[in-house]
Amino acid sequence: MGFGSYDESEQQDQNVEADEDKGVNVHENDHEGDVHFETDASTDDLVNQLKDIKDD
Repeated sequence: MGFGSYDESEQQDQNVEADEDKGVNVHENDHEGDVHFETDASTDDLVNQLKDIKDD
């Protein structure tokens, strides 16, 4: 088998039993609020920095 090849028989008939009580709770660490930060840069400075990043 070459790189990236697989045996199709391994992909068939995969029975997975899931226990909902042991699953991952994706909302466990939800956060509702605002994020604030302070900077000495002006909006124009930040826009120029963004343009520089996009040009690279």
